[in-house]
Amino acid sequence: MSRQDVDRLWQRFTSVTRARIALGRAGDALPTQRLLEFAYAHASARDAVMARVDFGALAGELKPTATLQVRSAVHDRSGYLRRPDLGRVLAQDCVERLPAGPFDAVFVIADGLSASAVQTHAVLTYQAIAALLPGWRLGPVVLAEQARVALGDDIGGRMRAAMVVMLIGERPGLSVPNSLGIYLTYGPHVGRSDAERNCISNIHADGLSYAAAAGKLEWLMTRARALQLTGVGLKEDAPGAAQKPLDSDRR
Repeated sequence: MSRQDVDRLWQRFTSVTRARIALGRAGDALPTQRLLEFAYAHASARDAVMARVDFGALAGELKPTATLQVRSAVHDRSGYLRRPDLGRVLAQDCVERLPAGPFDAVFVIADGLSASAVQTHAVLTYQAIAALLPGWRLGPVVLAEQARVALGDDIGGRMRAAMVVMLIGERPGLSVPNSLGIYLTYGPHVGRSDAERNCISNIHADGLSYAAAAGKLEWLMTRARALQLTGVGLKEDAPGAAQKPLDSDRR
């Protein structure tokens, strides 16, 4: 195989993936440009984790939808990263802010591990989903700071919601630092396991579109209401559905 054939083959591979392949060489090392690209991607991922979501801006973008803001039992970002258990518990001074329903569903928009994902994609994703749920009794959108996935169980249980939908920033990678994930849990209460949730992930500019994510979630929510369950018992028969592994211990 000639050098030109090899180059064309690698071009085919690189055209269909964001993975770092065919980086080239400069002597015994990577080319300087590739090293700089890696450093930039790593810095972007760190920024996504450490930045703060502007929840006030999100509340403004969501109007006229009612919102309320809460936080977990974590007080700062350092504590959030060191104590994931506290990120799953609602701060005591936020308990009285939650209306006591009942609701068919409550949506929670949480910072998670990517502020940029939430700031960029959460409102548009929610609006695409809400448009597919006429007749559903939806609670006010809860904006949750320093939140892990399971904080939705605490919030949904206190609001007497039949199900809770958590929109949360996913752990950033070196290719995509701003990916949004959705977690659906029927009958939320403290102690729900990951096996009792359904996940839709990779919502970003080069991944799942808002419309596709909304359509998939509407199907899951409708099935969950009919079967009164989510998780491994709710089979994904929706066209094009592909279940993602749950990894909320690191979210």
